[in-house]
Amino acid sequence: MRKLALSDEILLKIEKPARYIGNEVNSVNKDLEKVDIRFAMCFPDVYEIGMSHLGIQILYDMFNRREDTWCERVYSPWVDLDKIMRDENIPLFALESQDPIKAFDFLGITIQYEMCYTNILQVLELSQIPIYAKDRKEEDPLVIGGGPCTYNPEPLADFFDFFYIGEGETVYDELLNLYKEHKKRGGSRQDYLLKIAQIKGVYVPSLYSVRYKDDQTIEVFERVVQEAPTKVEKQMAVDVSNLPYPTAPVVPFIKATQDRVVLEIQRGCIRGCRFCQAGMIYRPTREKRLDTLKHYIQEMMRNTGHEEISLSSLSSSDYTELKELVTYLIDEFKDQGINISLPSLRIDAFALDVMSKVQDVRKSSLTFAPEAGSQRLRNVINKGLTKEDIIGGARKAFDGGWNKVKLYFMLGLPTETEEDTKEIAVLADEVARAYYEIPKDQRNGKCQITASSSFFIPKPFTPFQWANMLSREDYLQKAYTVKDEFGKQLNKKSLRYQYHDAGTTIIEGALARGDRRQSKVIYEAYKMGCMYDSWTEFFDGEKWEKAFQTAGLTTEFYNLRKREKDETLPWDFIDIGVTKEFLWKEWERALAETITPNCKMKCSGCGAGKYKGGVCLESKN
Repeated sequence: MRKLALSDEILLKIEKPARYIGNEVNSVNKDLEKVDIRFAMCFPDVYEIGMSHLGIQILYDMFNRREDTWCERVYSPWVDLDKIMRDENIPLFALESQDPIKAFDFLGITIQYEMCYTNILQVLELSQIPIYAKDRKEEDPLVIGGGPCTYNPEPLADFFDFFYIGEGETVYDELLNLYKEHKKRGGSRQDYLLKIAQIKGVYVPSLYSVRYKDDQTIEVFERVVQEAPTKVEKQMAVDVSNLPYPTAPVVPFIKATQDRVVLEIQRGCIRGCRFCQAGMIYRPTREKRLDTLKHYIQEMMRNTGHEEISLSSLSSSDYTELKELVTYLIDEFKDQGINISLPSLRIDAFALDVMSKVQDVRKSSLTFAPEAGSQRLRNVINKGLTKEDIIGGARKAFDGGWNKVKLYFMLGLPTETEEDTKEIAVLADEVARAYYEIPKDQRNGKCQITASSSFFIPKPFTPFQWANMLSREDYLQKAYTVKDEFGKQLNKKSLRYQYHDAGTTIIEGALARGDRRQSKVIYEAYKMGCMYDSWTEFFDGEKWEKAFQTAGLTTEFYNLRKREKDETLPWDFIDIGVTKEFLWKEWERALAETITPNCKMKCSGCGAGKYKGGVCLESKN
């Protein structure tokens, strides 16, 4: 019988002990005597968040299909257990075996969000692994980073032995096979890093150096050994239908943030919104075959007992066989009380017809993401959505019995004016007006229109990567302007407005486009107690600002200035397929308020066509 890493006494003291005991349905246990490689897969946030992440489930399943590898899971301990582990010197452990992470060969950390950076240091320190890669010894696990934030890995460069840039199904087998051989030969840690640096998609920060100009921008980013490539190429799977997929995902004992079966229907997006990093780094769009998805869902429902199916995609409406898939799901599961969740849908007649069949109209609300209040600004960001689309979709929804609508916006977008911000309230009021134009006897009570705004953050590998942000005060002033405008609307009693925390935005923005010097910032913030920074109750902006000052840096340098075309950006050494020339052209088109057609309408020559396949017109030429 497994011995738990935590005593009964400790488990009784902490909130939700089921976060730490493992042994969930479909979790994988192996005989240690029969495996050569131990891999700890980490999501640096609390269990409920990490268990909702599809990427970890995919890699967990894929690694454990190998007889020579045992992949286990680890998450950030919540603050109550964190204190106990430090006080009693208990090393962080994996859920499956309950063994210390420091006993593993690899610690793989998925990096989804900049505000989880200090939690990465928490995981390392509690695991008793040196925080800085340069201080690690031969017996320490190799620390690898993956996920969307690795498309600018530089702020974390000093903490990781290497990063993998791309989709996990393509290169990991090669990495593990090489490690197995390396281990047999008794090779050194440094030898292994030199070897894997030559594998496409692998970035070893210690093999590169950076020099800065007097104005603090990058003068040169260069390799220090010949084995390191000058460019690190994103790795991508072309035929996504034949990739391994977890048809028996781990089912948590406690309710996860997304407590459902997740069916990934495609990767990538054809839309080309200029603020969206995912839409650029995951190009081109690749769809999964319908027969494959039908097989997956049957297996997953049989193996989990979940009562909801969610279709995963950046833009579900663009999946070619969506109608056939949804019809199949409704017919197959309608008598089993299974709910079908369809995020990322454009609201049209088909979508509303589907939702009326799979959702409880009285409880659900529909979501639109106009992103900007005015048509001018929607053209700047290449949203491809007109006011007529929004009002027309809302009207169809109201006719179908809905009376709740959520609207998502961003404030502080490039070229935004005060008039653009006020248009957010005007648009929300027009949506409410569409409801009250319905004859009274046909309405479903009063309507509720909830508008939310986040603050714009320029991300690497987007056309807006050169744009400046605003100060915290300027962001808040914009939010106040919108709020005041809501109070002036005719249907103000049916309208609600809320906005994101501006302080978090400032730090997230600085980290998103940060360079290698920020490793010191993150370490200083962590030493001052910053952790779980994505949680409002724990975020402390003053500590972060102090950490920047201690490191001799400022958030203003990273946020408030526009980048010039010829500036070397910290992530320029990564090749994602989409070219820097294309992104700059899109930046110029944004300033000219010019729309770029989506990838199905016309190829814009972004460069992603070098990855053959998918719906990319360029790749078919």
